[in-house]
Amino acid sequence: MKTIKINWGAGIAAVYIGFVAMILVLVGMSAGQKIDLVTDHYYEEELKFQGKIDKIKRADLLPQPLSWEVTNNGLSIHFPKIMNDKSISGKINLYCPSNDKNDRSFAIASTNNEQFIPFSNIPQGRYKVQFDWKSGETTYWNEGVIVTGK
Repeated sequence: MKTIKINWGAGIAAVYIGFVAMILVLVGMSAGQKIDLVTDHYYEEELKFQGKIDKIKRADLLPQPLSWEVTNNGLSIHFPKIMNDKSISGKINLYCPSNDKNDRSFAIASTNNEQFIPFSNIPQGRYKVQFDWKSGETTYWNEGVIVTGK
């Protein structure tokens, strides 16, 4: 029976080739990873960030803040009663961090200072909900996290 003798040079070469193969596998896996940015216009949104901070401060100072709740059938949004229903406008964004295809955007259409978005319009998942809204000429920003379809 013939035995294979491994010398130090062959051992070092085997370890080096194994390390290079592992690095190539990791590079291949990372190149195939799906990466979704928060928005397609990430850098434009970054430039507007101070405006968002000001909106958040104004929203925090409201005596009656905007609120929302997840019900059995959908997302129920309650705008402050102190505001005129017809002066409320803006946009509601639902951002799904795990899949950008589930992202949704809705126009604010308040009726009696409330709005309801049924789950039939929202795929199941975890969302960051963002309210970019205004009453008259004053703008506000609220955000939070909701989970649909438990």
